[in-house]
Amino acid sequence: MRDVPQNRIEKSAITVWKISGLIYTFIFLFLTIGLAVLGILYDWSYWLAGIGLGITVLMTGLAIFLIPPLRWRRWRYQLYDQEIYIQHGILIVKRTLVPMVRVQHVDTKQGPILRKFKLASLEVSTAATIHEIPALKLSEAEALRDQISVLARVEQNDI
Repeated sequence: MRDVPQNRIEKSAITVWKISGLIYTFIFLFLTIGLAVLGILYDWSYWLAGIGLGITVLMTGLAIFLIPPLRWRRWRYQLYDQEIYIQHGILIVKRTLVPMVRVQHVDTKQGPILRKFKLASLEVSTAATIHEIPALKLSEAEALRDQISVLARVEQNDI
């Protein structure tokens, strides 16, 4: 069995994921408030709003405080001449080998939260799937994208 990949994503990914979790939590909070208002207007039982509030509190704890650090700890990647080795997961750790000969194109993407932290995600596309390495420094993601592109081209020319 192979060793664990050595390269980690940026530590600021934890903050990015916490902000994303906070946004999703607000959506659930507004839904819970909506349930409470509907309960008052239509004389429904308050247990619906109570369940919604409980779920919102649970999701807040998980999405903001527990999952981001665990997710960061597991995310690793390694670039070899013949393949890309990716590891991620929280409870179930998934290790993926992407052969360079299967790589069709490589993209970097950056949303508003990633842009604020000067981060980008790298997407490696094969015929069947897209593999993503999230939250890399922008310069590192661009250099990795270019390096994978060159390695994939060399591999396909050798066939």
